[in-house]
Amino acid sequence: MSSSASMPAASSAAVGILPATSAKTKTKKKHFVQQKVKVFRASDQLVSVFMWGVNHSINELNQVPVPVMLLPDDFKANSKIKVTNHLFNRENLPSHFKFKDYCPQVFRNLRERFGIDDQDYQHIVKCHGSTLLPQFLGMYRLSVDNEDSYMLVMRNMFSHRLTVHRKYDLKGSLVSREASDKEKIKELPTFKDMDFLNMSQKLYVDEEQKKTFMEKLKRDVELLVQLKIMDYSLLLGINDVVRAEQEEDEEMEEEDAENEGPGHVVGSYGTSPEGIAGYLNCHKPLGAGEFVPYIDVYALKSSDSAPQKEVYFMGLIDILTPYDAKKKAAHAAKTVKHGAGAEISTVHPDQYGKRFLEFVTHIFA
Repeated sequence: MSSSASMPAASSAAVGILPATSAKTKTKKKHFVQQKVKVFRASDQLVSVFMWGVNHSINELNQVPVPVMLLPDDFKANSKIKVTNHLFNRENLPSHFKFKDYCPQVFRNLRERFGIDDQDYQHIVKCHGSTLLPQFLGMYRLSVDNEDSYMLVMRNMFSHRLTVHRKYDLKGSLVSREASDKEKIKELPTFKDMDFLNMSQKLYVDEEQKKTFMEKLKRDVELLVQLKIMDYSLLLGINDVVRAEQEEDEEMEEEDAENEGPGHVVGSYGTSPEGIAGYLNCHKPLGAGEFVPYIDVYALKSSDSAPQKEVYFMGLIDILTPYDAKKKAAHAAKTVKHGAGAEISTVHPDQYGKRFLEFVTHIFA
């Protein structure tokens, strides 16, 4: 094994995104199985290298003092390691691979701000934050079989356990969904602004939740306007709690038929009433529509007066499009084609931000 460190500018764009989330699971009312975590074993060698590299990077960072403040060089720094294994652990990892960690001190600082400690990050577990912007947690380059892959790790805006039944991509540009052949085969289509309006969809939250959400959104949009960013949107996922309860009941009935029968509990508590009660008191499983706020940081519960019980997941996506010469040209071309008063998506960042905020304000009941 050999390693090296260098400090060129980290200018490569990420072409692959691995959400910072664990596999989707549902909490059961009758069956409780503790899953084991396999850190460096995966069917895909690239994933195995990725998990190995993140663990190596965190261990290296633990040996380096946290700087009082970030300096310009921290945004250019990187850490690289080249691994050569001879007849060792080849069932889990390839014999030769490279791993590069971009700006390790910067991303460590970001993870700290988002409330994610090293142990959570090593197991790709989500915690809490206070922004609707995407939470980028790390950027890496993996080289396996002489092929480079770039990984940008970010927090999943949806839940790891609550199913999203409807999904919207809202910009305020008043367009509707155009289903491509590829999109038609997806289980969950992504609807647009006009679909939201035509379906008479509304979000039912209490006034305090709405106020907190809009204050957070306005701060984030102000930052994007200052950076001359446009074309971003609000990703909205809706969990229908009643439907989720029905799906969970159906799934449990199927599992009851396959397993030992109702009330089967895995663990050291036993299957007696006292043992089951002891297990439930210790683990307190979440029910349908319930979530831990510091884990599902983009989630909001519907208000008690809502016509139906729902959970809303909302966050900003596609925040890396600058209003550059190409966008200005596209704006001019569309204005000539459709007229100055037409509703077009390519507009100045100031205008885009105002239109976006106005539309989002009206999605609430």
